[in-house]
Amino acid sequence: MSVQSKPVKLTPFGAALAGALGGCFSTAVVYPLDVAKTRIQALPKGKNKDAQSMLGVLIQVFKKEGIFGLYRGFGATMMNTFSMQYAYFFFYSMVRTSYMNRLLRKMPKGGKTPQIGTAMELILGAMAGALAQIFTIPVSVIATRQQVGKTKKTQSGASTPASSSSDEPEDDSFLGVAKEIVEEEGIGGLWLGIKPGLILTINPAITYGMFERVKNIVILANGTDKLSPGLSFLVGALSKTLATVVTYPYIMAKVRIQARSADVEEAEVEHHELPHKHEFHHKQYKHPGALDILMRVWKREGFVGWYQGMQAQIIKAVLSQALLFMSKDQFEKYAYVLMLVYSRITTVIDDMV
Repeated sequence: MSVQSKPVKLTPFGAALAGALGGCFSTAVVYPLDVAKTRIQALPKGKNKDAQSMLGVLIQVFKKEGIFGLYRGFGATMMNTFSMQYAYFFFYSMVRTSYMNRLLRKMPKGGKTPQIGTAMELILGAMAGALAQIFTIPVSVIATRQQVGKTKKTQSGASTPASSSSDEPEDDSFLGVAKEIVEEEGIGGLWLGIKPGLILTINPAITYGMFERVKNIVILANGTDKLSPGLSFLVGALSKTLATVVTYPYIMAKVRIQARSADVEEAEVEHHELPHKHEFHHKQYKHPGALDILMRVWKREGFVGWYQGMQAQIIKAVLSQALLFMSKDQFEKYAYVLMLVYSRITTVIDDMV
C-alpha cells in the first residue's frame, strides 16, 4: 500500500528523522570522495600533484590501504551525519515552525500565508546549525581523525598519511581515537573546531535559504506544488556550490584543526619539541586556531592555499547535497510511515497494559 500522495505534514521530530535518513543515504553514496577531500584538506600542500587531486588520492589510498581505506571512519561519519542532520533538521523545523506561528498570529483571519524572507531563512538556519554543532562536534572530530589516519614525517618534513601497515599497532577504533584525543588535548579536544564550526553554520543557512527561495520562484513560474527530481538536483547543486565558495577557507581550517597533524605543525612553527603520542601536547603552546592556520597558509602558499581541495569539496558536497534534496520528499514519506508504525505499536502496548 502506497503512502498518501498529498504532501506529508511532519512534526519537528519527523522532519528531523527524514533529514537524518536522507543525510546518511547521500553521505554513504559518496563516502570515498569524502575520505579523499578530507585528506587533501588536512595536509599541507606537497609537490606531488596526485596528492592534491581527488582521483589521485583515491588511487593512492586504494593501493596502500585497499578498499577498507576508502571507507576509513565510515561508522563514525555515519553517526556524525545522522546526529548532525537530525539535530539540524529538528532545530530548523522547530525554530521555523515557531516563527511561522508567530507571523500567522499577527495576520488577519483568511489572510494569505506569509513568506519568510531570505535574511530570516539565513538567521533561522544559522540558529539551528549552531545548536546542532554544539551537540554533535565530538563525533565529527573523531570521524575526521579516522578518515585522515595516522600521519608520519617525510624527509622534507611534511606530514603525510601513514600506511595502514605501520610497525606500531594503533587503536584507530571510535573509542580508541576518543581516548587518544582526551590524552593529547584534554576533554576540550573533543570540541576542537567548535569556533569555526559555529561560523560555518552560515553554510547550511546559505544552502537551504537559497534552495527555498529558488524553489519557490520555480514553483510559482511552473504553477506546480513541487520541483521535479531534475530541478531539485540543479537547484541543490547551485545552492551548495555558492555556500561552499563563500565559506571554504574556514572549512579547510576546521579540518586541519581537528587532524592529528595540527600539533606537529604548530610545534615546528614555534620551534618546540615535537609532541609525543598519548601525552598531553600543550604544556608549552596552545592548539592552533582557525586564524592561526589561515595566517600560516597565507604566508606559505598565499591566497590560493586557502582554497586547497575546494574542487574536491565542491564535487563531494554538491553530489551529497543534491542527493539529499532529491531524496528528501521520499525520506519524509519513510519517516511518516515509521512514525505511524511506532504510534500503532505504542497504542497496542498501552492497550495491553
